[in-house]
Parts: sequence; structure tokens; C-alpha cells
Amino acid sequence: MNSRRVVVTGMGIWSCLGQDLSTVAENLRSGRSGIVFDPSRLEYGLQSGLVGNVHRPDLRRLLPRKLRVTMSPDAEYAYMAALQAFAQAGIDADYREAHEVGCIFGSDGAMTSIAELTTLMREEHCSLMAGPNMLFRCLSSSAAINLATAFSLRGAVLNIGATCSTSSHAIGVAMMYIRQGLQDVCLVGGSAETAAETAAGVDALYALSLRNDDPQRASRPFDCDRDGMVPSGGAAALVLEDYDHAVARGADILAEVCGYGFSANGTDDISTPSADAEYLAMQRALSDAGISAAEVDYVNAHGTSTQVGDIAEAEALTRLFSSNADFSPCKAPLISSTKSMTGHELWMAGASEAVYSILMMHGGFVAPNLNLDNAIPQAQQLSLVRRTIKTPVNVVLSNSSGMGGTNSAIVLRRITH
Repeated sequence: MNSRRVVVTGMGIWSCLGQDLSTVAENLRSGRSGIVFDPSRLEYGLQSGLVGNVHRPDLRRLLPRKLRVTMSPDAEYAYMAALQAFAQAGIDADYREAHEVGCIFGSDGAMTSIAELTTLMREEHCSLMAGPNMLFRCLSSSAAINLATAFSLRGAVLNIGATCSTSSHAIGVAMMYIRQGLQDVCLVGGSAETAAETAAGVDALYALSLRNDDPQRASRPFDCDRDGMVPSGGAAALVLEDYDHAVARGADILAEVCGYGFSANGTDDISTPSADAEYLAMQRALSDAGISAAEVDYVNAHGTSTQVGDIAEAEALTRLFSSNADFSPCKAPLISSTKSMTGHELWMAGASEAVYSILMMHGGFVAPNLNLDNAIPQAQQLSLVRRTIKTPVNVVLSNSSGMGGTNSAIVLRRITH
């Protein structure tokens, strides 16, 4: 198998922490939450009115109408993130015309557009009223196919759907494409709507926080008083590239994606996580990277603030790092869940947390795990970060897990050459 190295040369973000990399980096450093209470969600029928505060972009000055009308909201977010990522990577229209650039993007649905179509059909009883563009807004692949069209991409274009580990798997799959020489450059990432329709199913599982009167303290990963996650969304994009190709064209290299591991829980319960399976995904990612657990500086935990999810991950992390003879809270890697600030960004979480981790690498800090007043017993041995810590960050392990038991882990490494 080809052993080509895979690096990140561009990033873009559109999230509740900001719509550009510098703003997001500052909010991560400051430990500033992007979670708000939206009363319209209660009027819609949800129990929880909490959500990440993600602004809808205005694309009228950026794209012609014929491109805008085929985009779902998550595709709009994805376009804004991709625009930033390509700009930072120095991948312009001329380059994209002369080279095959792939697009492996993650999304698990465009619920807003589907709800719009359903309502229209029930009221009008005529499919022609939907217009010719509705189909492209309703597809789960709306982000991927719209990015391919908007940026005139000619490489592999596909959508990854794996619930909350979606965009982490997208990074892993793109990494394998580049390693094997199938692509030199890939745009990867994930996007998710914040619409109430998207949260309805999760709300029905009693998995959302009900701290409607205290939104910024509602997301409490690994805390004994957590009562559920906060839904969020937006988009994150990264440009992945073969190392030699990046060096040859003089690109700035932000980090190396050096490890990818995956697993499935293998149980008959679609919503119960497995510590054993999460451990296996992390172990495989480290093995793929040729890195020992002792070399990890920081873990960006999946940490959704759900009752069973946090316990399973804490058990897996403790098992992974307790293999070190000197394992103790002061020797373990620093760990935090950025979901304490962003809420659970759903299908974009793996990609956004990769962006957040690389921002920490270059900023020399680890962002805090907010609202951690009393850590769960299963996390007592872990070095959970309660306040921002200024420290070098060279190796990051980023975890993602999804419904159906799909787990993904990514290893990122800072390189200086």
C-alpha cells in the first residue's frame, strides 16, 4: 500500500463560536459558550429550547441564484466553510480547473427542506409546485453535490453518513484515498442544520438538556449533574493533501492527519454506546499513526453530556491511558470536550473538532471543559481541563461516536517541515 503522508493545508468554520478561524480560536481560548435558548423550539413542540446559535449565511453576493436555489441550509453552511478552507490552502479556481480535487463531505439529512416539501405536498397535492430544485435540497448529500458544483470539482465526490461520527469518518476515508494515490487533494468536512425538525427525534429520546433557564451551563460533559446534550450545527471544512504535493506547490502545512481508527459496537441496541468499541477505535487510530498513548498531548473527547455516552467514553479513555506505568491525573493527556461550548454539532462534529484541535495546536493552549463541577466517578483518573491551559499541543486524539454504534478516532500531529 502507498505510504503517502496526508496533511491539512486549509481550514474553514461556520459555527456558534464564530464564522472565521480567528474568532473561533479566540472564543475557544476564552471558554465562551455559543449556546442560547430559543423559545420558538418549545412552540414547535420540543421539550428543550436549547441550541447552538448559528447564523444563516447570506449567499446572494457570493453565488448566482441558479446555485443558491439547490442548497439546503447545511449546504449553505458547508459552502461558507469550504470557501475559507480553499482560500487558506491557496486552492483557487485556476488550480481546481487544472487538477482533480475530491470532495468527501458528511451530512445525515436536510430535514428543513424535507419538512418544507412534505408540507407543500399536503397542502397543494401537486408535485410540480415544489419546483425542479427541491430534490437537490432534500438529499442527504446536498452539501457534497452542491460543493462539487459551486467549486467545479472534478475528483471523487461523495457523501458520508454515520450519524454523530459522520465527518470524522469523512476525514478518515479521504485520508485513505490520498494515501493510496487516488487523489492528491480532497475537501473534507461535515455540516448540520440547527432546525427544530432535526432535533425532534433526539428530543423524543429524552436525550436533550432541559436547562432552558440556563443555556450556557446546559452542556456539561462528564459532570455528575448533566441532563443531556444540546443540539447545534453549522459546517467545518478541511483541505487534505498529499505531503509531497503540498510541499511542491509551496502550501503552508497546518497539521498531519496521521491516524484513523474505527469500530462498531456490535450490539442489538441502537442507542447504547460501548466502551470496548470506543477503546478499539482509539487504539487502532494510534496504531495507524505509529504513536503510543503516552505521546498524546490532548484528547478532544466526544463528550456529548448524555448519561450513558459520557460514562462509556470515560471508561474507554481510562483504559487506553492506564496502560502507561505512570498513569495518573498529572501524567495523563489533557482532555476536554469542546461540546461544552458548542453543544453537539451532530454530523459536523468530527470535522469541527479537528479544526478546533488544530487551532489549539497553533495557539498553544487547550480549551476548557466547561461546567465541570463534579466529575463522574468513571472520569476521576482523567485530566479533564476545567479552565484554559497554555501548553504546547503536538499530538491530538479526537473521538467521535454515533447512533448504531459507529465509532471513529482521528490522530492529528503538528509538523514543522
